[in-house]
Amino acid sequence: MQYLEVKKGRVEIIPMIDIMLFLLIFFIMITIHIIPDQGLPANMPGSSTAQTLPKPKVVVNLYPDGHIEVDGKSMTLSALSDYLHNHQPGETQVTIAADKTADIQALVKVMDACRSAGVTAIGLASKVGGVGSA
Repeated sequence: MQYLEVKKGRVEIIPMIDIMLFLLIFFIMITIHIIPDQGLPANMPGSSTAQTLPKPKVVVNLYPDGHIEVDGKSMTLSALSDYLHNHQPGETQVTIAADKTADIQALVKVMDACRSAGVTAIGLASKVGGVGSA
């Protein structure tokens, strides 16, 4: 007579630990890249051809009254130029977030200050959507 050997089910814990570690690392990496840089809480201009760009290294906020901020600190154009010059200007990406009521001449002055510091990658922030959308 043959006896049937009853095998008990086993829960393999090592693959479960591997999956949990993978998920932990995945969520940490996603969280690091999701934290956005704080920008200008303003009425941004709209564009029908706006594209999503990689996260900028420096966001310059331009307000309607003409003053500028970088990382929450108010700056003059010369201070902005010095700030960018000290932060590897050849590799720095600058995004200018200007209110749609901001003066175009002020925008051009900010772009000139960035270029005088040696920055070549300058972008303009806008809302994705139709032109003139609120």
